Amino acid sequence: VQLQASGGGLVQAGGSLRLSCTASGRTFSTLATGWFRQAPGKEREFVSAISRNAGLTYYSDSMKGRFSISRDNAKNTVVLQTNSLKPEDTAVYYCAATSGFGGRSYYTAYQNYAYWGQGTLVTVSS
Repeated sequence: VQLQASGGGLVQAGGSLRLSCTASGRTFSTLATGWFRQAPGKEREFVSAISRNAGLTYYSDSMKGRFSISRDNAKNTVVLQTNSLKPEDTAVYYCAATSGFGGRSYYTAYQNYAYWGQGTLVTVSS
């Protein structure tokens, strides 16, 4: 599976960005997908995940209410809408996909994702 993330950029605090991830090479609907981020000098951090049929979504507590994840299996795309951005949201955002199954603890762990995109940089200025 190849994942291509896009949509990052420079935005002022309080602004919004729409991150997209497009998949190819495998039936997208067989994979759960997630977003992670990594800031300079920090570990990779869970952002959000969505189940295969979009029936379940998961968010990091610090992003819940500000970020929204969705997917369109017909277009092989998962979208992360980020709102009310803060300077501490500055990071490289990665989309990822997994063929595994589990609950929240499974989908929030980056080790469980076998497929990764190249990342898209989000910079939030104060």
